[in-house]
Amino acid sequence: MAIQHRSSVQPVTDNVPLFLFGQMWLYVLLSSVVLYLLYRWSRERQEVSNLTSKYVLITGCDTGFGNILARQLDKHGMRVLATCLTQEAAEQLKKVSSERLKTFQLDVTKTETIKAATEWVKQQVGDNGLWGLVNNAGIAIPTALTDWLTINDFHKVINVNLIGLIEVTLSMLGMVKKARGRVVNISSIMGRISFIGGGYTVSKYGVEAFSDNLRRDLRCFGVKVSIIEPGFFKTAIIDVQRVENSLRANWSRVPAETRESYGEAYIDTFWKYQKDLIQSTVSTDVSKVPNCIEHALIAVYPRTRYSPGWDAKFLWIPLSYLPTVISDFLLTYRTPKPA
Repeated sequence: MAIQHRSSVQPVTDNVPLFLFGQMWLYVLLSSVVLYLLYRWSRERQEVSNLTSKYVLITGCDTGFGNILARQLDKHGMRVLATCLTQEAAEQLKKVSSERLKTFQLDVTKTETIKAATEWVKQQVGDNGLWGLVNNAGIAIPTALTDWLTINDFHKVINVNLIGLIEVTLSMLGMVKKARGRVVNISSIMGRISFIGGGYTVSKYGVEAFSDNLRRDLRCFGVKVSIIEPGFFKTAIIDVQRVENSLRANWSRVPAETRESYGEAYIDTFWKYQKDLIQSTVSTDVSKVPNCIEHALIAVYPRTRYSPGWDAKFLWIPLSYLPTVISDFLLTYRTPKPA
C-alpha cells in the first residue's frame, strides 16, 4: 500500500496576506505610470532643428489666438506668413512684429482670394516648402436653438470654419508635403460634444473628421496633422455681449408659432443659463492655446490632439465619453423648459 506524504512546504499565499500582493501590483502600476510620464515629458521636449528657416502660414490673425501665435512665433525667429480678413488688422500686426513677419489679406470663403494667397505663399517660401499651416480662421455666431435658425445661418459659419479650412488646406498641401511639415487645425471642445445649436458645432465635428482623414492620408509623406480642441477662453469669439446680441436677434425673427411654443419669457431665462455656463467655465489665460499650437509646429513628436483649458480636460472630454443618456441628462437638466 502506497504511503502518501503531505509536503510540509506551504504555498506562498498561505503565508503572505493577499493585501501585500495588491500593494505590490499597485506599486508596479504607479511605477509604470511615472515612467511613462517621464518618457512622454522627455519625448515631447525634443524640438525640430533650423526653426528660423521654416515658414508657417496662419489664417485668421486679426485678433485672438491667431494674432497671439503670429507674434509669438515671430519672436522665436520663425518666418511667419499671417493672413487677416481686413487690411487694417494686417497693418496693426505688422507694427508690433519684426520685418520677418509678412501679411496677406485673405477671406477663406472666397476661392479667388485663396488662389491669390497660394501664389503669394509660393513666392515667399520658394524651394523650402511650407513647414506649417495653421487653420485658425473661424467664427461662432450665429448660435441659438436649432429651430431659431435658418439654413443661411448654418451656411455662414460652416463656410468659414469647415469649407474654408478644407479649401485652404487643399491649396497649400503640395507645399506642406514638400517640406514634410505640419498641418494644425483649430477645432473646439464642441467638436467632441455638442451642447449648443448652430453651424459652429457642426463645423467643428467636420474639422475633426477632416483632420483624422488628412492625418492618415499624409502619414506616408512625413506630414503630421494635429487638432487643437480648446475649451472656453475669453476671446472675441465668445464675447458675452456679442453672443447675447446675436441670440436676441435670432429670437426676434423667429416665426410667431415657434415663439409661442417657447413662450415670450423663454429668451431671458435661456440667456441667463447660457451666460452662467460661459462665465463659470471661461478661462482668461488665452496663452494656453497658442502654446499648444506652437508645440504642434516645433516638436519632433507633436500630439495628435491638444485640449487646452481645465474645462476641456476635466469637464467636456469626460462628459463626451459617458453614455448618451447620461450626458444628455447632465447637459439638459438645468436648461429652462418651454411654456
